[in-house]
Amino acid sequence: MTMKVSDISPSGFDEMYLSNDEARPHYATFCDWLSRQPADVLSRKQREAELLFHRVGITFNVYGEAHGTERLIPFDSLPRMIPAQDWADLERGIHQRVRALNLFLHDIYHEQAIIKAGLIPAEQVFCNAHYQPCMQGVDLPNQVYAQISGVDLIRDGRGDWYVLEDNLRTPSGVSYMIENRRMMMRLFPDLFTRHAVAPVDHYPSLLLETLQQATLASSPRVVLLTPGRFNSAYFEHAFLAQQMGIELVEGADLFVKDGFVFMRTTAGPQRVDVIYRRIDDDYLDPLAFNPDSMLGVPGLMSVYRAGNVMLANAIGTGVADDKSIYPYVPEMVRFYLDEEPVLKNVPTFQCRKPRELQHVLANLGELVVKEVHGAGGYGMLVGPASTREEIESFRQRIKDNPDNYIAQPTLSLSTCPIFVEGGIAPRHIDLRPFVLTGREIHIVPGGLTRVAMKEGSLVVNSSQGGGTKDTWVLEAPSC
Repeated sequence: MTMKVSDISPSGFDEMYLSNDEARPHYATFCDWLSRQPADVLSRKQREAELLFHRVGITFNVYGEAHGTERLIPFDSLPRMIPAQDWADLERGIHQRVRALNLFLHDIYHEQAIIKAGLIPAEQVFCNAHYQPCMQGVDLPNQVYAQISGVDLIRDGRGDWYVLEDNLRTPSGVSYMIENRRMMMRLFPDLFTRHAVAPVDHYPSLLLETLQQATLASSPRVVLLTPGRFNSAYFEHAFLAQQMGIELVEGADLFVKDGFVFMRTTAGPQRVDVIYRRIDDDYLDPLAFNPDSMLGVPGLMSVYRAGNVMLANAIGTGVADDKSIYPYVPEMVRFYLDEEPVLKNVPTFQCRKPRELQHVLANLGELVVKEVHGAGGYGMLVGPASTREEIESFRQRIKDNPDNYIAQPTLSLSTCPIFVEGGIAPRHIDLRPFVLTGREIHIVPGGLTRVAMKEGSLVVNSSQGGGTKDTWVLEAPSC
């Protein structure tokens, strides 16, 4: 079953208000509270939040910035709310999708049944930059390749949910989900007495439990491997290590000896069983991948293949979250689970296919075009927001390397009010729930709502000036 572009309603969906400007039922209590708040109080609370985030050091690094690398991610103090039933439906679809993706990863590194069935072209997998031949035949506990996943979701004009992309390599942002909640509870404790909001603060303990399940070792020692303090997500690395009570290490802190990985400590070497790595495949082991890498651990791959250390996420998971593989995920669900997908994909044109390339080139001004290996909002064209010169420049890039691009219709992401200098105004948002997969799948209710802070912008990525807001899953009707 193929979904057409016409299946999606392009007009915007207002998360808070119905078409007659009446509050949606799950927002009614909040809107009543909001109407009673003096503007100067909200403004003061917003400034207080920014000051606190600075003091805690909740920043991220931007490569190539002329005015320094550290930047505060804009935080909006008005929550995004999702009613319990909507969340239950979303959770079911996310659970199904992540199961299928893990089964796909196990399959392509073992029997390759989905390729033999002709459902995914072999070249799409084996010629993919993220496919790792060294993982062929490697067996993992519970057959789990992506212990930590992030699924990016949007809503169309009817309020229907769509998956925009899957993040299975080193998904980031969960620290902001947790800190946003803490900030909201500090700023507006009275709001939490009026709403039954599902908690998110148990994520670190669930993450540690999931990481421990990635190995068969008893009482496993887990560490978090970071590229270092100049990495864009270093705050998150340090935050999660501290919250889980595990060591934050860099490549130089680890070494391989006698077929195992050890951590250097003041008390002598200690064996490591699980590495939660926030380093891309190419930099993990200079003996197996990029020989110039100073970030990884020489010999790590040989220990990993022998089963004497586990990596989360597994090497080679990137092939499943590549944008050229994204169009096939609904088929994965049908093939591996014998179910119809609960969550739909956004219709996608693959520029490697001549007929679809022709359509894309003829309609560049109406489409969003993305690099198949791109991330962070880089390497993309938003047709309606681009100049004629930008479109023509991108047209040549697509012609030069069509396999490197996909295109999708320009969707008007749903909007939610945010606090701006002039008061309150709608801005476009998406949602990234975080999924933990061990012996069972756990999804912390809510996730990270990302906000396009500029009026009319559809780009929510923090590296492109996007912000975040707290996401409330309402466990019961508000008082």
